[in-house]
Amino acid sequence: MADKTPDPSLRQLDVLVGTWKVTTTDADGKTEEGTVSFAWLEGGFFLVQKIDLGDTDAVEYIGHDAETGTLKSHLFGNSPEILEYTWQVEGDTLTIWYGGTDSPARYTGRFNEDRTANTGAWEWPGGGYRSTMVRA
Repeated sequence: MADKTPDPSLRQLDVLVGTWKVTTTDADGKTEEGTVSFAWLEGGFFLVQKIDLGDTDAVEYIGHDAETGTLKSHLFGNSPEILEYTWQVEGDTLTIWYGGTDSPARYTGRFNEDRTANTGAWEWPGGGYRSTMVRA
């Protein structure tokens, strides 16, 4: 039977709870704007992200994976793929890997001092884009 208490590592995601205005800029200078919002499901086992950004309309469930000891997510969007990510907030740095922590595709961003903004970039071999989140 599963433990009825959320894993303490989930608390590192508390900084994300709320609504954020997001701006992305690719290598050609093209920008997209939108919002993301994070809220805990009742019980505190999963953080849900709702994404409305450019052509992307998606929902993502982030929870503790006991097998790997990491915070894993599954993203469901307006395409047929189910995408898996690994999340970590350590100090002022948010890191999101596509797949596992050994992936070369990842987001790395830093929170400002009062944690009302996060600025960073998605990077992968041959590409990437800058991203800024500001608390709405």
